[in-house]
Amino acid sequence: MLIGFDTADDAGVYKLTPELALVQTVDFFTPIVDDPYTFGAIAAANALSDIYAMGGRPISALSIVAYPAKGDPTDLEQILRGGAEKLHEAGCTIVGGHSVADDEIKFGYAVTGTVHPARIAANAGAMPGDALVFTKRLGTGVIGTALKRGLAAPEHVDESVRQMLALNRRAAEEMLRLDVHGCTDVTGFGLIGHAREMALASGVTLEIDTARLRFLPGAVEYAKLGAVPGGLMNNREFASCAVEGGSGLPLEIEDLLYDPQTSGGLLISLAEADAVRLEQALEGAYRIGRVLPRGAKAIRLI
Repeated sequence: MLIGFDTADDAGVYKLTPELALVQTVDFFTPIVDDPYTFGAIAAANALSDIYAMGGRPISALSIVAYPAKGDPTDLEQILRGGAEKLHEAGCTIVGGHSVADDEIKFGYAVTGTVHPARIAANAGAMPGDALVFTKRLGTGVIGTALKRGLAAPEHVDESVRQMLALNRRAAEEMLRLDVHGCTDVTGFGLIGHAREMALASGVTLEIDTARLRFLPGAVEYAKLGAVPGGLMNNREFASCAVEGGSGLPLEIEDLLYDPQTSGGLLISLAEADAVRLEQALEGAYRIGRVLPRGAKAIRLI
């Protein structure tokens, strides 16, 4: 076992040979959009993201389905189809799965990938002097909550869905051309939660420049209206003790730092020169901060 759960990394890694290791993860959740096909595709992209965050290539997946016994089988078919087609886009094969009758719909995958043992992008390698690059915008959780409350404009929902459907495959491919020191994907624990895990695993402090962060259209406005998911509050309660600075930050921006993301971007730690190359090679990648020697707190906001 090369990577287990001692550093709260995105996936486990098990070495088979000197040149080959397995990457294994599992992720599933309740519907976050109304369309069943889109829900299935987002669930697949979200599960695949953990493999990409480790620098791996997904090869096979097992589906996990909880569906009402008296539910519409057409909707279930569309959920499965959406997930299958997104996995096909990733070059990942469905080899089976398991389903149970449940009044609350849940869907996702256990995904297996491969990686060279010397090219694992673990969350524990961030080094002082590194730049921090992020590959997507924040706000999917807030926009999803605004949708449930009838506040979200259709164009804002569409843009959030488009981002959630986007695989992190290209981001992983581009970062692996460079000397990546650390990587994690930003999902349910929000930017602060996952940055905290990287900082603790690496023994460093991550400095995040809040002025550099990019948000999905509508996210800031909905946060101002109080459309914050319960997971955001849980994330803040758990991780805020690891944060210093940011005392003058508007509440809506602070909220979005803890917003639980679905199929979020990769947070990548790498040398300054490679960070420039990554920003140039990957559309949507942008600098959000730097890595410092370990200070009083794991996260420093400026």
